[in-house]
Amino acid sequence: MLRRPEYRRVLVFCALIGIPVSLVAFWFLVLLHELENLIWADWPHDLGWTDPPWWWPVPLALVSGAVVALVVLRFPGRGGHVPAAGLHSGEASKATVPGVVLAALASLPLGAVLGPEAPLIALGGGLALACRDLVRAPATEASTALLGAAGAAAAIAAIFGSPLVAAVMLMEVAGVGGPQLFAVMLPALLSSGIGAIVFTGFGHWTGLKTGSLSIGLPAPPLLDTGDVVWSALMALIIGAAVHWIMVGGRIAARFVIAHPLRNTVVCALGAAGCAALYAVITGRSPAEVSLSGQAALAQLAGHPHAWSVGSLLAVLAFKGVAYALCLGSLRGGPTFPSLFLGGAVGVLLSPLPGLGVVAAMAAGMAAGMAAACAAALRLPVSTVVLVVLVVGNSETVPVIVLAAVVSFVTTELLPQGPGIPAFRPRVGRARRPASPRP
Repeated sequence: MLRRPEYRRVLVFCALIGIPVSLVAFWFLVLLHELENLIWADWPHDLGWTDPPWWWPVPLALVSGAVVALVVLRFPGRGGHVPAAGLHSGEASKATVPGVVLAALASLPLGAVLGPEAPLIALGGGLALACRDLVRAPATEASTALLGAAGAAAAIAAIFGSPLVAAVMLMEVAGVGGPQLFAVMLPALLSSGIGAIVFTGFGHWTGLKTGSLSIGLPAPPLLDTGDVVWSALMALIIGAAVHWIMVGGRIAARFVIAHPLRNTVVCALGAAGCAALYAVITGRSPAEVSLSGQAALAQLAGHPHAWSVGSLLAVLAFKGVAYALCLGSLRGGPTFPSLFLGGAVGVLLSPLPGLGVVAAMAAGMAAGMAAACAAALRLPVSTVVLVVLVVGNSETVPVIVLAAVVSFVTTELLPQGPGIPAFRPRVGRARRPASPRP
């Protein structure tokens, strides 16, 4: 394959499109980050609150649900795929990019319990095809698949901070094998590598950062029998729990499809209500239930003793329900909320015999994140690579692999729940019959 001139030209083009795609992805993430800080930190501080008040998520959810519903009804591509369907690349299309961007901006900074990875995949793939059309390169089915995967990998490398995670994730998301796997993954790996170089250098040059994915867990002691046994049991329980959250998301999606405008707003307000109740009950910030959980996960890892058992139970319950509602109604990715839920379970179970504070910060949290992420994404290899990157050490790799495998097998054996029906096409107004009068 490498001896074919057309494939070598595709490799070079993938390297080149990695540059503009990664730059657009970088500024998109910066925009999301700045909007989130503005809405959830700056505005409450300007109004005299240390944390957002308990009612803060409600008006944001009203706006978010209404805007996302209008994008779904009026824009090509319906703002991207429904997050409850899991993480997948779909068919890259430049026509869907405006709707994907608008739906993400209306969801993620306004409190959706979702992450930015799914919009980045659609954004990167659409921009790669736009670059192809701009230079008038041949538009074939093979080139569309290759460039779509390469553009998605370059974009998603920005949020995960690693071309390896992006390439492996796109490999599993695409679901190809054999020679096709090599044909898709080599351009994707090259493009994401170029994108990561540009992203790192550009961020350093401008002084802007979208946040580090590493949460700084300490290196654990040597693993013992308790760590392995508890990790497997945790993975079984967490995998089943996250699986039923995803089933709840599909039920919410069916509810939304029945009446998109009204029911999207209802689900968004339901998620906001979970955040408000959590703030009223615990006295903590509603942002810990709203948003993706990426920032809260770092706080949880750095200061686990700041969370009481009651607050951990409350955040797991309320964020789990809000997660399911957002999976079926708003737009974003399922990865980061699942990582937070798994990490919170690891901290909650740290007093178990055979574990401890250090083990919970390492083996327990790592196993919990791996189990939850594998259940949400159904991408076990990508989960292992991602969680190893987040944990930041290699000592916990065995329990990460074990937890991911146990959770994945558990979710595959459980009933899968209802499917997500397609949106009904809009029915236009019937044309009036011609008048019989001359």
